[in-house]
Amino acid sequence: MNFAITPRALLAAALAVSAGTAFAGIGDPVNDFLPSYTGVHHGDLDVVSSFVNYNPGSDTFFFSGTMDAAIGTTASAFYVWGVDRGAGTARFGALRCAGARRAVRLGGDLPARRLDGTATVNRFNGSNNLPAGTATFAANTIQGSISGALLASTGFDKTAYTWNLWPRDGSQSGNAAISDFAPDNSNAAVSVVPEPSTVALLALGLGALGVAARRRRAA
Repeated sequence: MNFAITPRALLAAALAVSAGTAFAGIGDPVNDFLPSYTGVHHGDLDVVSSFVNYNPGSDTFFFSGTMDAAIGTTASAFYVWGVDRGAGTARFGALRCAGARRAVRLGGDLPARRLDGTATVNRFNGSNNLPAGTATFAANTIQGSISGALLASTGFDKTAYTWNLWPRDGSQSGNAAISDFAPDNSNAAVSVVPEPSTVALLALGLGALGVAARRRRAA
């Protein structure tokens, strides 16, 4: 049986490969502060949505979290993504952040609501301090890009890492400082940025559709 590779088939194939991979993430209920949390119940400590992308070509992780109020509402807030790199064990007891052997902290403390964009990687086993500007802020969203070299594998391929996000109120201590935990009591998978070959396939499909349309108009 012969199969014809049509422009629409090329486009459909590219979309099927890339759909849901670039910016998939998690949503989180509003006002679901943890019962163990003892800090202020401000919206910037309540996760609404988040995602983590990994680009194998550049070996870069991109972290993004959106809260229920503007970042900086709480001067002592900061944001931690736990990253499970494999071969991990639960480190946060009842919170069940399984395997989060390394963490990325964006935002630092925010004294006097001044957002300096600093970040820290691996707060649990020594630290790699990253400069101001590593994290960026826009209204309710905080973002940052981290080199994959700072998140070395302990068993997983980097495309198989999982993660979770928990805001913290730095005025509190221990687990009582963790205001929210997203996704609840579980980890989410990183989203892998489409490879250049997928992008090229998408462009090829779009180009072929354009050529076919021009031929139909000329006929």
